Amino acid sequence: MIVVTTNEIPGYRVQAVLGEVMGLTVRSTNIGGSFTASLRSIGGGEIPEYTKIMYESRHEVMRRMVDEAAQRGANAIVAMRFDTGSVGQFSEVCVYGTAVVAEPIPAGEAGATAQSAHVAAGQASPTA
Repeated sequence: MIVVTTNEIPGYRVQAVLGEVMGLTVRSTNIGGSFTASLRSIGGGEIPEYTKIMYESRHEVMRRMVDEAAQRGANAIVAMRFDTGSVGQFSEVCVYGTAVVAEPIPAGEAGATAQSAHVAAGQASPTA
């Protein structure tokens, strides 16, 4: 699955738009993690306990969004964005984008890239 933050995928033509897809999670820390993070916040700097939660949350919501897009028959997501917020003591992480069916532009056609030419020819991407 190709996931991009841009509205277009270089070297690909969007053949169908399948609609918005998203992933969402709301997380909290455990008491030990919150206590340790509170102590670290006194000195300033990064709080690794929260960084880990946010990283895991982003990974999980991306997986959920990609799964939803695949269920709709998409092979790509364009205009992907993250959104975060808080609900009381909890952190919310959301990701959303537009599920599409995109086809690679073959070599020799306007807009083709080295990657799309390899994919169109049935070969592995040179960057894969």
